[in-house]
Amino acid sequence: MMRLSLALPAAFLLCGVGPALAQDPGTLDKESLPPLAHPDAPSTPAKELFGRKTEPVPLAARAIGFYSAGCLAGAKALPINGPTWQVMRLSRNRNWGHPKLVAFLERLAEKAKKVGWPGLLVGDMSQPRGGPMLTGHASHQVGLDADIWLTPMPDHRLSPQEREFMSATEMVRDDRLDVDTSVWTHQHTELIRTASEDPDVERIFVNAAIKKALCREAGADRAWLAKVRPWWGHDYHFHVRIYCPADSPQCKPQPPPEPGDGCGHELDYWFSDAVLHPKPPEEPAKPRPGPTLAQLPAACRQVLMAP
Repeated sequence: MMRLSLALPAAFLLCGVGPALAQDPGTLDKESLPPLAHPDAPSTPAKELFGRKTEPVPLAARAIGFYSAGCLAGAKALPINGPTWQVMRLSRNRNWGHPKLVAFLERLAEKAKKVGWPGLLVGDMSQPRGGPMLTGHASHQVGLDADIWLTPMPDHRLSPQEREFMSATEMVRDDRLDVDTSVWTHQHTELIRTASEDPDVERIFVNAAIKKALCREAGADRAWLAKVRPWWGHDYHFHVRIYCPADSPQCKPQPPPEPGDGCGHELDYWFSDAVLHPKPPEEPAKPRPGPTLAQLPAACRQVLMAP
C-alpha cells in the first residue's frame, strides 16, 4: 500500500509546489497542453511557458541561474534505456539535463554495479529548456538535479505502462523515526555513498530517517556524509545535485554544507514533535503561481523564445 510522505510545513507549501513524489504515476496523456490565452502577459507564470516547451534549444550547453530559479540551454536527453539504467515516468518529458549531469548518471549507473546495485531507475531530471515545472519541484530548473529511485532496477526492460504506474518503494518506517528494515539494505547505503563520492556531486537530499541510517552504517570513512543532507519528502528516492559546470558562468552554486558529517545534533530537529506531528495551519495555504519570466535570469528569455 502506498503511504503518504511526511507532511510539509506551511512555508514550503506556500512556494506553490509539492514534494518531488517519485511514486506519483505519470499520465500517459499524449495530448499537448492547451495554448495560453495571453502568453505574453507579464503576469503569466514562467512554469506555464517552460512547461509547454517539448524540445531543447539548440544553443551551447549552459546552466543559467540557481537550481530553483533558472533555465537550461543546450540540454541533452538521458536515453530512456541503458545497460544499467532505465528512465521512469516518460510522459513527464523530464529526462533532460546539462551534458555533465547526463555523463554523471551514466557513470554512476556503471559504478553502482560494483556495490551490488543492479541498475538505476531515474526519475525527474529537468524539462527540455529547464525552468519552473508545472508540477512537482521547486528546483530541477537548470539541468543539474536528478531523482534516483531507491528501488533497484528490475531484471527486464520495463513496459511504458510499468514506467508510468509502477510505484517506487517507501523506505521510511510508519513512525518516521528510521528506515523500514524490511526493504532497506546496505546496498542502499553503498549506492548513495558511491554517488556522494563522485567529484561532480555538490549535494544529495534524502529523508531524515535515511540520513540516520547512513550515519549508522557509514563506518570509519565518513567524509562523504557531509554532502548528504535531510530534506522534506525523499522517502522513495534520493536527489542528486551536481556542481555548476565550467561552461556556465551564469550558474549560481549552492553554499557549501555545514562542516562535519551532519550526524549529530543537526538531525534532532527532523525528529522533533513539531516536524513529526505538525499542527495544521489555522488557514489553508493559498497556492502561489510561481515566478514570472521577468523574475528569472534575463538569458532565460532567449532560451524560452528560441525556435
